[in-house]
Amino acid sequence: MNQNNEVPTKLHAKLITVAAIGAVGGFLFGYDTSVINGAVDAIASPDSGFGLNAAMSGFSVSSAMIGCVVGAWFAGTLADRIGRVRVMQLAAALFVFSALFTGLASNIWVFVIFRIVGGLGVGFTSAIGPAYISEISPSSRRGFLTGFQQMAIALGIVASLVVNDSYLLGSGGAAVTFWAGLETWRWMLMTTAVPGVIMFALTFALPESPRYLVMKGKKAIAEKVLLEVVGDRNASATVEQIAQSLEGETQPKVSDLRGKTFGLKSVVWIGIGVALFQQVSGANVIMFYDSSLWKAVGFTESASMTIAVVRALLATAVTVLGMLIIDKVGRRAMLKVGSLIMAVLLVVVAVCFAQSTMTADGGIELPGAWAIIMIVGAYGFFLTYCATWGVAMWVVIGEIFPNRIRAVAVALATAANWIGNFLVSTTFPPLRDSLGLTWTFALYAVMAVLGYWFIAKKLPETNGVELEDMKAEI
Repeated sequence: MNQNNEVPTKLHAKLITVAAIGAVGGFLFGYDTSVINGAVDAIASPDSGFGLNAAMSGFSVSSAMIGCVVGAWFAGTLADRIGRVRVMQLAAALFVFSALFTGLASNIWVFVIFRIVGGLGVGFTSAIGPAYISEISPSSRRGFLTGFQQMAIALGIVASLVVNDSYLLGSGGAAVTFWAGLETWRWMLMTTAVPGVIMFALTFALPESPRYLVMKGKKAIAEKVLLEVVGDRNASATVEQIAQSLEGETQPKVSDLRGKTFGLKSVVWIGIGVALFQQVSGANVIMFYDSSLWKAVGFTESASMTIAVVRALLATAVTVLGMLIIDKVGRRAMLKVGSLIMAVLLVVVAVCFAQSTMTADGGIELPGAWAIIMIVGAYGFFLTYCATWGVAMWVVIGEIFPNRIRAVAVALATAANWIGNFLVSTTFPPLRDSLGLTWTFALYAVMAVLGYWFIAKKLPETNGVELEDMKAEI
């Protein structure tokens, strides 16, 4: 969008509303990936669930990531064919099916199949949500508005944990039989259908992306969206600017990403790198496994879930903080500072676990103040991640790619993000059981340091740069 255009105050609320609805997929993303938190132990139990070992328990959690990778990979191509909004609607339908069938699964393989189905929906929304918001936002507000994706993820996590905690208080435990003769964990998963239905309804209020409309030759409609939603007073000039950036281009495809740097354009590798480093420092270990982790150090199931709810509420608050400052401090500074703080706090957590001793029931015990220090360090790490990498990664991959390859490149970077997520969430239980928590968190600290190096050496600053001015080679 033309950065000299002003968004009138009376239209600003409409722009924020559209961005918020566009990020609703992020809410389901957060809800779906976090809802498993309170259910993972009951699902693995031979009494209430499927009797899983540590490796299979990790796979039951991370199997959704397979669908996420596939969904993200095809999201760009699909979005360029049928539109960004239609893809969001398809994702919502997949969420609903996944919620119902995982909750009613009679064996682990039915459970895994429909976790993958839900992952497809997550993959679609995680790739298309940031791209859609970037394409409908003026450059001066793009970081803030694209940050709605991470805020929605955080709110989805809060909602799932509150619902899970409510179920635990009502039934007495995730493994306990609750309504209709079904275990509590099944109701936790089936409840995901409710926000899925809400998302499906809300997406009908979204206008299509101006870039997609121009790509399909619908310039008049694109001008109307730019004028009425974005408040672009030079909408016709912006449409022509978009058209020029697309001139002579055919339907975007994966082959368009080829370049001289190990077979891909350098900007594509940068996007992939940012997406991967967001995951490999282990932040999602806190999201997926913190209730199990706190139970292991002596907290009750109910207390562990309450701690997780507090964590999610704080994560939402710091995410908003990140959204407010990202357009002021820039993407690079936010990511670099975040990496350093995360690395230090991960070392603190590793040192705390080095003081632990095994208990008779297979748990661990931290003496004196070490348990409190560990919790402060772990949550400090996670909150730093939410305020920095959690916000900035989605902004960067939504804006760094040039117009003609954006949808496909965002899809590839998002797929890489989910591959990293899959590897971390799948390997945590066996790493915990083989290396121990000390060396596992030390490994994540090393990844955070490598993330700092990558940002410092490779990532250009995209703050305030027009989407039409993004270059294919950097």
